[in-house]
Amino acid sequence: MRSISIIAAATLVTASAFAADLTPTAPHNPAVKTTAGNNPGAPVAGANSFTQREARSRIAARGFSNISALKKDKNGIWHGKALKDGTPVNVSLDYEGNVVTQ
Repeated sequence: MRSISIIAAATLVTASAFAADLTPTAPHNPAVKTTAGNNPGAPVAGANSFTQREARSRIAARGFSNISALKKDKNGIWHGKALKDGTPVNVSLDYEGNVVTQ
């Protein structure tokens, strides 16, 4: 009877340790930012899954208008031209969703 108790206790400890290893962790570098601010290092090179339509929409959501000439470069960064408060600017969008002007 005592050996059954020891085996049961050992099984519980092992199962608890295994379950702890499977706990998901938050990503350290999210693909899309959820805050309004930009990454200070933006634009960040990386595999960009935004379509041209999605890129245009994200840039427009940040207050840009007349967005044109959008092209994705070899680093996965969308570049184009736009107006911000009536002023022409060059604009970029990276895979994290950061929108920056140059």
